[in-house]
Amino acid sequence: MGKTGSISRRSFLKQTVAFSALAAIQPRAVFGQLPSPAPDRNAAHMLMLGDWGTDKYLEQQVATANGMKSYVDVRQIHPESLFMLGDNWYGTLSDDSPRWQSQFEQMYPKSHFPGPAYAVLGNHDYEYKIGNKVEMELRYASRHEGTRWYMPSRWYTFTWPQEKPIVTFICLDSNLPGTKSDPWPWSFTMKREHRDEQEAWFKQELAKPRTTPFVAVVAHHPLFSNGIHKDNHLLIKRWDDLLRDAKVDFYLTGHDHDLQHLEFAGHPTSFVISGGGGAELVDWTTDPKKRGPWGSKVLGFTDFEAKDDAIIVRLLDQNAKELHSFRRHVGGAVEVLTPFAG
Repeated sequence: MGKTGSISRRSFLKQTVAFSALAAIQPRAVFGQLPSPAPDRNAAHMLMLGDWGTDKYLEQQVATANGMKSYVDVRQIHPESLFMLGDNWYGTLSDDSPRWQSQFEQMYPKSHFPGPAYAVLGNHDYEYKIGNKVEMELRYASRHEGTRWYMPSRWYTFTWPQEKPIVTFICLDSNLPGTKSDPWPWSFTMKREHRDEQEAWFKQELAKPRTTPFVAVVAHHPLFSNGIHKDNHLLIKRWDDLLRDAKVDFYLTGHDHDLQHLEFAGHPTSFVISGGGGAELVDWTTDPKKRGPWGSKVLGFTDFEAKDDAIIVRLLDQNAKELHSFRRHVGGAVEVLTPFAG
């Protein structure tokens, strides 16, 4: 990394100014000046949630799933897909566990979510306990005909929607060696050779000419978070310059059990955390009012609505109430919207 990048990173990591001050020095963003439109029934929608496959807080997973179904019914949208942002399974699991039916297939039913359910791996998926959950998740679709579960590899890419794609999704395994500061005996991370293989592939994907207006990188661990896990300095060191250089539009994750939207002066990427799928809620380490524009410690999910010239991201609670939204245009302009309350 060159001298300019080093200075930018140091300045970036020290940034703790109030977000109103940040808005003043970031001309690409407009904050709270426009109303959020009602969800467009004719647009492509993808609903996202992380940290959902709980073994201790089932009522919270049910509440969030019911909120997602209510959102689909009331707004009369037709989600083309789901995105499962990691920590898909807490606790024990087997290939034939009834949890696959009760907590995935039936929890997010085809009646409301008929499209594929793309998935990435979280740290709780990297637990041995009974068997190897990583391998179980990778082979589940091949053993169950008709499932919507989609995880062809630890890292993969696809364009979305399937007809007239608008977004290229680059899906990563963020369980790099060193991301666990205090691993339990039953926990593990990817091997170093897998890390290096993925990173070479990641760089190749970012270097390809764009075929869609937007590019989104999806993983489980955030680079930057106001939540209990804080900023991940290992991932910042390895991936942040890649996001910057490729001008990636979105970095979408779970891991912290809350909902967050982060924007930073001079950074081309919008950071979204959607970890309210069902696991226990935890506290902040940085007040979202100081580094944001927004965050809320709630159960909930995200609606990713795509049109040719813009993406609207809506963060909603377990009751399908829109709490925060923003529009990102082709070229990087970001508008933080007044939540739609209709």
